[in-house]
Order: sequence, then C-alpha cells, then structure tokens
Amino acid sequence: MKFLDLAKVYIRSGSGGNGCVSFRREKYIEYGGPNGGDGGKGGSVIIEAVDGLNTLIDFRYQQHFFAQNGQSGMGNNRTGKDGQDILLRVPAGTEVLDEDEETVLADMTEVGQVVVFAKGGNGGWGNSHFKSSTNQAPRSANPGLEGIERTIWLRLKLIADAGLLGLPNAGKSTFLAATSNARPKIADYPFTTLHPNLGVVGIDGAEFVVADIPGLIEGASEGRGLGDLFLGHVERCAVLLHLVDGTSEDVVGDYQTIIGEISNYNDVLGDKPRITVLNKCDSLLDEEVEEKLTALQEASGGRVYTMSGVSKAGVDTVLRALKAEISMDRLRLKKLEAGDDEEDETWKP
Repeated sequence: MKFLDLAKVYIRSGSGGNGCVSFRREKYIEYGGPNGGDGGKGGSVIIEAVDGLNTLIDFRYQQHFFAQNGQSGMGNNRTGKDGQDILLRVPAGTEVLDEDEETVLADMTEVGQVVVFAKGGNGGWGNSHFKSSTNQAPRSANPGLEGIERTIWLRLKLIADAGLLGLPNAGKSTFLAATSNARPKIADYPFTTLHPNLGVVGIDGAEFVVADIPGLIEGASEGRGLGDLFLGHVERCAVLLHLVDGTSEDVVGDYQTIIGEISNYNDVLGDKPRITVLNKCDSLLDEEVEEKLTALQEASGGRVYTMSGVSKAGVDTVLRALKAEISMDRLRLKKLEAGDDEEDETWKP
C-alpha cells in the first residue's frame, strides 16, 4: 500500500429538511387545522481514528464527502427522515488542520476517538408550530438550516517510540532493517528512503516502535526536501536516535546541521532526549574512530555511541540505551496521568 501523509478533503454536512405547510382535510371536519410536520435533521460529517490504518492513501482517490440532507416534513404531522451521517476513518496520529494548513482543529491520537467536524442543519418547523388563538390557520413554515461546507487538511504523524534522524545515507534504513522485520529500500545513494517506515524492535524481552524518516538536509525545517513534513513523523517520539555517518569528512558539521534543523522546527522536537551514534565504524580504522568520536563528544557535550548497522557491532548497546529512555518516558507519562506533579529526578530530557 502506498504511503500518503497529507491529504486535502472537502466536506459538507447535510441541510435540514423544510417544514411542511399542510391542513387536516377529512370529511365532516370543516376546520381541521394545521398539521404540517417538521423537516428532518441533516447528516453530520464525523472523523474517527481507527486501528489498522497507517496511510491516508484512500483520500487521494476521493476528496469530497457530503452528508445526506434531511427530508422535508409531511402532512399529518409527519416529521421528515434525518439525513445519514458520513464517517471518515483515519489512522491514529492524524491531525486535522484548517484550510490554512496551520490551525489544528483536532489531534486524533487515540484509536476510537471521534470528532464531529460539520454538524448537520436542523430541520424547519412545520406550520403546526405556528398555530395560536389568533392565527388558527398559519400558512408559514420554517426552511431547514443549511449544512456547513468547509475544506480541511489531514496530516498523518506516525506514532512511534523512537525516531531516526540523520543526513541522507547516514545508515538509518540499514539500522532499521538490521534490528526489525521492516524491509526498507537500502542503497548507496542519498534519498533512497522516500517515505517514513516503521519497525518493531526488540531487546532484552522488551519491544518498541522505531520510525525511519527520509534523510534531512540543510533547510529541512523550512521545507527543503520536504523536511518539514518528515520531521512531523518523529515529533511524537519519546527519544530521537541521531545517526552520524562515520565515513563523512566533517562529522561535527553533519551533527550540527541536524541539531540546527530540529531546533528550528519547533521547541518540542529540539528539547526531546537524543542519543547520538557514530555509525559505519566498520569502514574506519581504529584511529579514525577514536578521533571522530572525540570530536563528536566535544560537539554534543555528552556520550556518543559507536555502531555499525551492517556488521551489527554496537547495535545492542544502542538499543538498550533507547529502551532506557523510552522506559523513563513511559514512567513519566504514567505519573502525569496519575496526577503526580512531583518532578522525577531520575528522568532528564
């Protein structure tokens, strides 16, 4: 199934049915009085987050969704039938944006979450509602309210525990393939990965989900190379795994490029816990590894791991570091849900 993470959708709720002007007409009843029924309510447009979907590809082939109009009222005080609602099913993690592509209307983060985005119009009153002692034969009825028509954007942000970051050809897809059953495309040229991939990684009896996004370039936070769209897929992650290509001539420059882009994207992503890894160490001499490792540690101000996705040297150590950060994040979330406002001294961003 093709991956699609952004879709433009046109929605319209149903209009309410018109009220009916009708009078009772029966033999031997000279003044039957009004008996016009009310119009039915128009259908609403509802969006639901469902399980089993991980793409918005269905909205590429159908962009218009119109709910059914309510039926007009009828004589003998019969109310018109309500219009049928229309349901849009989206993957969990989908943001619903206004037409400006910036205003977030809803964030569908949980399976089963339901939001009504365009409520159907109410049906009009029939003439039986307007009878009074001074107007016993009203000939007026209300029209139904018009439905709501609007344009929205659906943007999918993958929900994963860890997100992979790095320049093109840093070895992100190789790492995902070596540690999970995911089979992303791997080749020795930049931008081999064109869309995000998910993989379930296991270590020491624990499992977590890793998201691999296409390589970032300078200016990604401003949209170069679709970087602003790709960065959204790691925005929900608990920890970021930053892979630096050890065969690069300037590992510090590569590191600073990625750090600058995630910091410029937004504060949430810039403040996330990060694990920095010098990758492709199997292609380097021991002296080169030591030199580049020292330079990266000075630039990052913290620990830098060494790894090779091809030979799998150091992979388990990196996975255990990811597992520890994810466990800390889950513990923090549980405390927040339990209403514990005390700061957890063992967890550091």
